Amino acid sequence: MPRLAKRMKKLVEKRPAEALPLSEAVAALKAFDGTRFDQSVEIALRLGVDPAQADQIVRGSIVLPHGIGKEQRVVVFAKGPQAEAAREAGADEVGDEDLAKKILDGWTDFDVCIASPDMMKVVGPLGRVLGPRGLMPSPRAGTVTPEVAKTISEYKAGKVEFRNDKGGNIHAIVGKLSFDEQKLVENVEAFIKKILGMKPSAVKGTYLKSAHLSATMSPSVKLAV
Repeated sequence: MPRLAKRMKKLVEKRPAEALPLSEAVAALKAFDGTRFDQSVEIALRLGVDPAQADQIVRGSIVLPHGIGKEQRVVVFAKGPQAEAAREAGADEVGDEDLAKKILDGWTDFDVCIASPDMMKVVGPLGRVLGPRGLMPSPRAGTVTPEVAKTISEYKAGKVEFRNDKGGNIHAIVGKLSFDEQKLVENVEAFIKKILGMKPSAVKGTYLKSAHLSATMSPSVKLAV
């Protein structure tokens, strides 16, 4: 059995069987650590939504209290004063038709794509490239916006986008395993509160069905929700 598989098997055997309060779940997750790199911490929520219904899609973004411990690479579609503002705000790359061509040619070495509203004719054809990667700018996600500089600053500070998948699940990075326990707890609390506040009115019955925390190379821990 490969070394990595043996390690994971041992961790799974140590994993608590019951759902834990958030602070205990974070402590259990940190106890799994034994790698030489700083693992990302992810939350997975199972929602009681019907993803086939447009009025039950849960999608948005949030600036977590303590960021996600990662410098996000941001590209921006803008021109004129908006482009200059984007550069001053720290965008990693700014452009219009030239940037669109670069992406169509296969370049996707970035984490966030933002566009000013007047650039959507240029951005629209990129849907087949950016859509499957979750990078397509969207008004609903707040990445199509006239407030380009402000949005760049938010993502650089740790803004996280989320959207339920076809199974009604939401996955998102909520920090790094090196964060102290309280910071991870506060990030997770903020994320769950945001999702609960977005419950679609069309949803009947239990909305938040389950929640799990995991790290890049660890088994998941179930949260008591």
